[in-house]
Amino acid sequence: MPLRLLRGARTDAPRERKGSAAGPVLAFHGPGKPVWSPRDEVSLIRTGYEGNVIGFRAVRMVAEAAAAIPLLLTEDGQRMQEHPALRLLAQPNPGQDGRSLMEALYGHLQLAGNAYLEAACPDSLGLPAELHALRPDRMRVIPGPDGWPQGFEYRVGQAVQRWKVTPEHRPVLHLKAFHPLDDHYGMSPLAAAAGALDVHNAAARWSKALLDNAARPSGAIVFGASDGSTMSEEQYRRLREEIEDNHQGARNAGRPMLLEGGLDWRPMGFSPADMEFLKTKDAAAREIALAFGVPPMLLGIPGDNTYSNFQEANRAFFRQTVLPLVAKVGAALACWLGEGCGRALALEPDLDRVPALGAERDARWKRVTEADFLTEEEKRAALGLGPRPAG
Repeated sequence: MPLRLLRGARTDAPRERKGSAAGPVLAFHGPGKPVWSPRDEVSLIRTGYEGNVIGFRAVRMVAEAAAAIPLLLTEDGQRMQEHPALRLLAQPNPGQDGRSLMEALYGHLQLAGNAYLEAACPDSLGLPAELHALRPDRMRVIPGPDGWPQGFEYRVGQAVQRWKVTPEHRPVLHLKAFHPLDDHYGMSPLAAAAGALDVHNAAARWSKALLDNAARPSGAIVFGASDGSTMSEEQYRRLREEIEDNHQGARNAGRPMLLEGGLDWRPMGFSPADMEFLKTKDAAAREIALAFGVPPMLLGIPGDNTYSNFQEANRAFFRQTVLPLVAKVGAALACWLGEGCGRALALEPDLDRVPALGAERDARWKRVTEADFLTEEEKRAALGLGPRPAG
């Protein structure tokens, strides 16, 4: 029973009138908490490589440039032109050539921070007969009682392959980037750029949604009748249907809106100019390029480029990003292969065959050639060449 009847209130009092849901509407919306994409390995690859053009191009540039640099093999301090290890790296397995294998290794390092190389079927010299690059998302390090890896586990569906690691035998080479908080796995540039990738992808989604909405920001239709009356449910339903049918979607772009009966349109979103949309997107793209060590100029990103020309940016890319990566992988690969055959091997990038460093190479050769106080043997040693062969 209503409380007013218990208190003896007048039953003929006017009933309370609720305002219509279609009455004057004013919405307030502030920035909420950011929603970040998952940080696991597979989600990062899908977000930052498959779903982002800057991340995709940066990974491809680093991996392809690094795989294209030839490696010089040195055994016991002597440079080798022919060697079983060189033949193995040139044709690692029946399904891949050497450049494709190295490109996969460098790509895994950029995307996951880890890369794994399997040695299959050792031959009589102790070198593997085949090399295979394994997917990092399927590999798991098995730590031993002392904390060091004692094995690896590779899982594909229900099939599981395990390798045991001993000081005398390492069937799997684990290449990893530096990670200060993890003892067994490396940290990828993709993980460092995750925040910028989310901003760049969100800007792309917002741009697509704006285009689908005829490139107009959202807003509200306000009914402001002078006599204080409100819209009926039937009028509200008809107006909503008319807007959905005639003014939403890309197919209705540019169609004028006819407002009547005291209706007024008030925009409630920011235009791309108000949001500095392009500046925000370009800033996120530069942060992604910075994480991978690729100059923004090489990716076509406008902004505050610090290189006077394309050649300087390309040379900086090789000097600061590509060559350190190739040297690191070459050193680990030579140590691993040398353990198998019992030889002291060294793999170093051949700088004389890097086109981006042509200007530096010409200047060095000219400087050494014009040094009259050096003998021919000293000049050859300064240029990284061995003694002149007899005859």
